[in-house]
Amino acid sequence: MDHQQFILDNLKRILDVTDKSKAAELLKLVSEAGSTFIGGAGRSLLVSRFFAMRLVHSGYSVFMIGEVVTPAIKAGDLLILVSGSGGTATLLPFVKKAKEVGAKLVVISMKKSSAMADVADLVVQIGQDDSFPLVKGMPMGGQFELSTLVFLEGAISELIHAKGLTEEGMRALHANLE
Repeated sequence: MDHQQFILDNLKRILDVTDKSKAAELLKLVSEAGSTFIGGAGRSLLVSRFFAMRLVHSGYSVFMIGEVVTPAIKAGDLLILVSGSGGTATLLPFVKKAKEVGAKLVVISMKKSSAMADVADLVVQIGQDDSFPLVKGMPMGGQFELSTLVFLEGAISELIHAKGLTEEGMRALHANLE
């Protein structure tokens, strides 16, 4: 078995039924926001960090939830949470706080309806409700995280083309104290 092809085939199956127009809706909310706050838990947190870094490289004001230098979220800001279940207990207080202060909420999830999705301004459903059966060889949420990573990289590609961003311009915004 070609295990790399096996994984790619599963990701393609999921992304083929994902509503790609949600990328433009997500990017519109990012462009309208004062600042964008991004978070997740576990492997979803890692995926959210990829997206946050790309948005910074694209010139946006972006903060990761939980960092000691992250400022307060306020009205006009945007909170983006990556949560396969849409109900991650440690993320629910962030949803409440964002809503209390008048920030917008985007939930990126495998579920169309969940505790988070039901109060979100935008739900980006990766796949469909039946897109994530147990697959031997892609354990413990790997299908969701990897397909979300590809979806968000696609959104960044869309942004790069729409804004005419260059590799050189993005590289100039890359961290230089690492």
